[in-house]
Amino acid sequence: MSETTSTNEENKLPLNGRRAIPPNYSNDEENEVPEMEAFGLVPRGFNPRDYLRVVDIYMFKEPQEINKQEHHTDKYYNPKLIVRRGQAFQIQIDFNRPYQPQSDQFWLEFLMGRYPQQNKGTYIPIPVGSALKPGQWGAKVIHRENNSIRLSIMSSATCIIGKFRLYVAVLTPYGILRTRRNSATDTYILFNPWCQLDAVYLDDEKEREEYVLNDVGIVFHGNVEDVKSRSWSYGQFEENVLDACLFLMDKAELELSGRGNPIKICRVASAVINSRDDDGVIAGSWNNSYDYGVAPSAWTGSVDILLEYYSSKKPVRYGQCWVFAGVFNTFLRCLGIPARLITNYSSAHDNNANLRMDFFLDDEGKVDTRLTKDSVWNYHCWNEAWMTRPDLPVGFGGWQVVDGTPQETSDGMYRCGPASVQAIKHGHVCFQFDAPFVYAEVNSDIFYTRMEKNGTQVVENIDTTRIGQLIVTKEVGGDGMMDITEEYKFREGSDEERLALETAVMYGVKKQSIQDTTYQPQTDVDMDFQAQKAVLGNDFKVTITFRNKSRNSYTATTYFSGNIVFYTGVPKSEFKKHSFSAKLEPSSSSSFDVVIKSSEYMRDLLEQASFHFFVTARINETGKILAVQKAVMLEIPTLQIKTKGELVAGKEMSVIVEFTNPLKQTLQNVTLRLEGPGMLRTIKKQFGRIQMNSTLTWEVKFTPMRAGLRKLIASLNSDALRHVYGELNVQIQKP
Repeated sequence: MSETTSTNEENKLPLNGRRAIPPNYSNDEENEVPEMEAFGLVPRGFNPRDYLRVVDIYMFKEPQEINKQEHHTDKYYNPKLIVRRGQAFQIQIDFNRPYQPQSDQFWLEFLMGRYPQQNKGTYIPIPVGSALKPGQWGAKVIHRENNSIRLSIMSSATCIIGKFRLYVAVLTPYGILRTRRNSATDTYILFNPWCQLDAVYLDDEKEREEYVLNDVGIVFHGNVEDVKSRSWSYGQFEENVLDACLFLMDKAELELSGRGNPIKICRVASAVINSRDDDGVIAGSWNNSYDYGVAPSAWTGSVDILLEYYSSKKPVRYGQCWVFAGVFNTFLRCLGIPARLITNYSSAHDNNANLRMDFFLDDEGKVDTRLTKDSVWNYHCWNEAWMTRPDLPVGFGGWQVVDGTPQETSDGMYRCGPASVQAIKHGHVCFQFDAPFVYAEVNSDIFYTRMEKNGTQVVENIDTTRIGQLIVTKEVGGDGMMDITEEYKFREGSDEERLALETAVMYGVKKQSIQDTTYQPQTDVDMDFQAQKAVLGNDFKVTITFRNKSRNSYTATTYFSGNIVFYTGVPKSEFKKHSFSAKLEPSSSSSFDVVIKSSEYMRDLLEQASFHFFVTARINETGKILAVQKAVMLEIPTLQIKTKGELVAGKEMSVIVEFTNPLKQTLQNVTLRLEGPGMLRTIKKQFGRIQMNSTLTWEVKFTPMRAGLRKLIASLNSDALRHVYGELNVQIQKP
């Protein structure tokens, strides 16, 4: 009996024996605030109207007014006041009579959540004083006229971010009179990269404009020999996106009191961006079938994904690494944390973080797909967020790696970071969070190992340069590519690089030394592999070149294997096998061509049109094996976008999207998407089919509301062809 009563009790009270108040992690929930808080018995003749009373509060919250202009928040499509912490903003209060500072006493109260507490930063009383201190809460009167006063309010540079409710409280002899709850005075407070006292302070104005205020970015994809780029709409200022981003922190159950700390926010966000283990924003899918969802390649930006999640509260299907990174970037920039999207080419997905990617060869020298578990991603996208790291020694602040793509668990959840880029470069992988994993992604070596019949492993070849050989992001102020490889690693083969590696090993990164394995490579013959630029649907040729530097004649038995792969390097099918014997004359080079026909690859082709070629050659005279692997991307046709009519704010204009089917087959289930951040919300159109060589034309009419330089982004998706993009910069004139 006693047990049942206790459970009933628990149902009534949201308390438990460990804490006096329940956990406070919803920014949306509210508490009742009394309009009259009496100090005791109130005498019968008391009339609140005899005292100073607030008639109206004016927030200066329009985009062209002082607050949003000075706080760089004028681009948010949000009617409420949005300010950045650690910087003064203004409000005007109209009273029922002139304010008399000698006798009248009032203060402001900012509240957040259902259980506001002063020591948790969720209840903030602000008395009116004579001066403001930088980076601390305070208010002072800057103008008085008739019944009105104008206040300048300073917020703390460490205050929690989110949506606060504002009340004005007036002191009377018998109690406190408060304004009624009014959602029009709600105030969003965000991080402030313009404020030197803020943990996310960034000192370069051009970088702030790029990493906080730019709502369009570039995703670099393809592979290291063939870098491709496409635009992505971050849309952090679009309607409801700010509320959706705050909801993500509620969803991740981050206590309100922890929301002033960018380290905590990044850590929980990297888990909630993916749906693994917490029903987060995006469900990943890497298997090329996207039933009941949108193919990752079809998205043009983050807004649709965030708003769908905010309304349905269910994971949005489907994403791959650049989608997770794009949405994460929107989240960070929206809250005011400077952020950028990074692409690491030839990224190691090392299943046991030992800095060694093992590719196993069979007796003949072919790759054994059964034993090979590690994979090299053609590219992998993550994010960097800018912040100080007071939890680490001096020198490890600045850019931090955060990754929302679910790859490995960290402290029991699929998340990664923040990990200091500086710590990764110098091998200080002992510093939280997840630095060893990121270090392995950019620094692993590839081992080609042959399994002998008796179970011993013979290392035939080691490639130390391929992994992480190019790390890039979008340049500041332009659409070009900025190479940031040097920020992650020292030059290959330099003394500093060796020292960083020794440091990483000392701090526990597993690295098997070559001494553990027998390894004597063939040094007097080189093998190289080149592929002709190839267009989707056409034949192309690849060339294997041997250079014999010795005075001996050799013969090489060569195996060539062509695989269709996911961009993660995981093979789907082998579509080409070819073997030949090569005669290598002393001190000379010889080349051998292999032709790849479109009929061999088109049937199984995956969406990123990505091949992986393995070439292994056994030198018969010495028994040694040479190995090389390369990713090859096909050229995918693009969408053409053009505009018709005048490009003037407030006037209707036309956009025409065109696409010609280059394949020798009909495209089925074609979907087009078009989006223009700050100009045009995403629109989709389904087309049944496009015959071979025929052209599809789609005209969209809309009215842009704001002048300025904007970007249109379009994508095409079909059963046989994906990753088709087009974009156009448009300058919208003032009327």
